[in-house]
Amino acid sequence: MILSFLSLTCFSLLRGLKVLLLGKRPKGLLLGKRVSFRYAHKISFGRFVKLGHQVSLQALGQEGITIGDNVGIGDYGKLVVSTTLDNIGAHIQIGNNVGIGEFAYLGGAGGLTIGDDCIIGQYFSCHPENHHFHRTDQLIRHQGVRRKGIMIGNDCWIGAKVTILDGVEIGDHSVVSAGAVVTKSFPAYSVIAGVPARLIKSRSSVITAKDTPTTTSILTAAS
Repeated sequence: MILSFLSLTCFSLLRGLKVLLLGKRPKGLLLGKRVSFRYAHKISFGRFVKLGHQVSLQALGQEGITIGDNVGIGDYGKLVVSTTLDNIGAHIQIGNNVGIGEFAYLGGAGGLTIGDDCIIGQYFSCHPENHHFHRTDQLIRHQGVRRKGIMIGNDCWIGAKVTILDGVEIGDHSVVSAGAVVTKSFPAYSVIAGVPARLIKSRSSVITAKDTPTTTSILTAAS
């Protein structure tokens, strides 16, 4: 297993060297198979970034894509700031020590910021743009869009299949349950769940390592 792991890591590092052709320093970049970059001059990598198989980065935007140190993005992830030059998008910014599961879709039209030390499950999607639809005498696609952006704080745990919509801000140290659709903002230390997501409880009361129950104490309590 160790030899297999080292072999896969070496191949990923070798694939990471292809960014030299794009005028970028690899900085320990690990790439899966068939990773693609568009508008690479708008992409900034930190150290030891890992991009899984068939990850796609499309950085057409005002500020492009910024990825911090020690970030991992799972297989088939897609980061898209803009798809056309018409009404160009803002940015996608990912902090340090962030792990994002497979099949993620991150849009950046209105701006997306993910803080440091976040752990995020599979099929995560963010959509910092919303269509106007109040007029009935006009096609929805002709009514324009609203862009407020999305901000996710530091040290958040976001479960699998979570969707976050435009205008949402999630405070530091929050937890978002799997399958939640987040349509409004929540303060720091929130635990949220549901469709649409609502506040379940707050983590704001301080719990230290001394307060955390040990296996011995749990067994004693059970007996």
